[in-house]
Formats: sequence, C-alpha cells, structure tokens
Amino acid sequence: MRSLSRLKSLQALEAAARHGSFVGAAEELGVSAPAVGQLVRSLESWVGHSLLKRSRSRTARLTPVEEARAALDDIARGLDLLESGLHQLHGRSLRAIVVVSASQMWVSNWILPKLTEFSQGNPGIDIRFDVADRLNDILNGEADIGIRCGDGNWPGLVSTRLMGEEVTAVCSPALMPIGGEVSASWLSRQALIHDASSLADPQQGFPTWEAWYSKAGFGIPKDNLNLHFNASVPAVQAATSGKGVLLVRSRLVSAEIDSGRLVEIFPDHSWPMTWSYYAVASARTLRRKEVQLFHDWLLAQQYSEAKAVGQSAPAGLDDVTDLAL
Repeated sequence: MRSLSRLKSLQALEAAARHGSFVGAAEELGVSAPAVGQLVRSLESWVGHSLLKRSRSRTARLTPVEEARAALDDIARGLDLLESGLHQLHGRSLRAIVVVSASQMWVSNWILPKLTEFSQGNPGIDIRFDVADRLNDILNGEADIGIRCGDGNWPGLVSTRLMGEEVTAVCSPALMPIGGEVSASWLSRQALIHDASSLADPQQGFPTWEAWYSKAGFGIPKDNLNLHFNASVPAVQAATSGKGVLLVRSRLVSAEIDSGRLVEIFPDHSWPMTWSYYAVASARTLRRKEVQLFHDWLLAQQYSEAKAVGQSAPAGLDDVTDLAL
C-alpha cells in the first residue's frame, strides 16, 4: 500500500530546493513561508537529518544536502506524474499552459508570425508570453521556457541552439535611391539610428556605427544626423517610418524584411555575432509534455528556415518528422 501522508512535505521540500528559499516556495504553493518551513522540518524529523542547508553567501539561498539532492530528481518526477494524472482525470476542460519568456522584438518578429501553426496542431495548449528584456529566473519557475542569446552555458538549464545571428544595416524602401543602388556617398547623407540597448553589454559584440563604417572601408562618418534610442522597438519603428538607417540584428527584423517594410542594405558588410540564440528550460520543466512540444516546435521552425536556405538543421534535431507541429 502506498503512503502519501507526507506528500505536502515533499512538495514543500521540492519547491524550497528549486526556489532556493521558503518565501519563493510559499508563493508557488499558496501558503506562508513559515508553513513551508514547518513542512520541511517535519520531513527532516522523519528522515532523521537535515535536508536543506543555508549558504553563507549574501543571498543566503537554501540548497539541498547531498542525500536530498540524489532524491529530489525522483521526487520532482513523481510530482510531475501526479500532476499529469490529474490533468487526465480532469479531461479536456483543464488546458495546459506554457509560459514563454522572450524579448518583445523576438516575440513580435519571430514567434507570433508562426504561432498559429503551433496552436492549430496543439489545441489543448495555451501559450502565455512573459515579454521583457530582463532575464527571467527560469530555473526557479518564473517561466517554463525562454529564448536567450549567449554561448549556451546557463548553469542548471538545458540549452538547445536554435540559430546564429548577424547585424545588418536596414532602412525603409522610401529612402532607397532611384535604381536601388546604395553607396557610401548615399549613406553619408542619411540619418544614422543608434540602439543603445544593443550596445549595453559590450560582451555581446554589437558594433557601433563607427566600427561598422571602419570595417566596411567607408571612413568614419562626421556629418550624419544621429537619432538615439534606448530600446530596440522604437529604433526599428524609426527605421520603418523612414527616419534613417539602422544597424540591427537580422533575426529581429526578419518579418519587416520579408514584408518589404524594411530593406537590407550593404549585405556584403553584415557583422556576424559570436553568440547564438538558444531555447532554455530546466530539465524538470521539459518533462512536462506541453513544454517539450513547444520546445520541439521551436526547433522545427528553425529547421524549416535553415532547410529553405540550404543550411544544416539545429544540433539535437535529428528527425523533424517526429515533432508535433
């Protein structure tokens, strides 16, 4: 006979270990932090030793002891199976939800134009976007899956490379010279749009206009009008409305380029980035069927794009035909 009398204590332990605090676990479970602490202590009393230890760092996070760490994966998997069973008992009236964390530009220009296909293929799954440029704490449950740019190394998270990136110069078709041939002389008469948010992290390697001019061999600009923005969205809007020429990550304006609202200029002088885009999630979250389906759908979308231009499929996507689209 199974004994589930300590189920609440197991929930409290798993949530506290994942959030690194009783407060975070309490917010998730809908109880008070002292109540979470009491449940964990009752479990510690039953096993006869401590299960969590408080680190001495300034954040004072809770971390599981070695014995608990070995058991937590099984505990989390068991709780996931219980939740899955409840979903099946509840039937169709209980819809699955996937919380996706990504920047506004990424959501509006890459995910949303393709999302209808996912929704039609998975009518029982709702997608909830947490649109923000800040990095959500995916490991501790602020979102189920996120799109991140970097080298693929996020401790505690499973990262799957989606695609690389390059910076390109774009402008409105209204600015293009008669005949469509752009030149250094033509560029010297255009306003240059600057996106400060792209330059905020020097390690990202986003070029300034001066660096781009130098690499292109055009000479450093001196007399251009300059328009400065502290976010990508208004910078792109300025470019589409014909206010000037913008250096931008090509993936973030693919919809504008495909629709003709923006034109890529000087493609021979694009600037490859040293990092890539990744889908990131915790191993625990990926065990949920709906999260895995959305994760695989993201890879399938990139597979289709890569195949269309003769590139190789993203690593880890061996058979796109197995994905639920």
